[in-house]
Amino acid sequence: MTDEPRTATLRTDHATPTRAEWVAAAVEPDNTDSMVTSIEGTAVRTEIERETTGGLGTTVDDYVVNLGVAQAVIEAVTEREANSSTAADQPTDDTLHHE
Repeated sequence: MTDEPRTATLRTDHATPTRAEWVAAAVEPDNTDSMVTSIEGTAVRTEIERETTGGLGTTVDDYVVNLGVAQAVIEAVTEREANSSTAADQPTDDTLHHE
């Protein structure tokens, strides 16, 4: 067994640089001192270093959960905005029945 720390690098693509920034901003507050998150174009890259394999596994698991929540929130907001702009283009009942 070695005394060297265990490391993992997670890289996820988010279609646009803006979405990558949003995801990074959402996950970074939960980063520990053993984690570094950066943006590479449309991707978020997080490097994790822990002293034990178990600690690395736990940290990666927590990060992946946070990442999933961030992505779900961004998708929900984006969908809601798309639906709102579509609805704004539709006539209302008032305009349909206006004489």
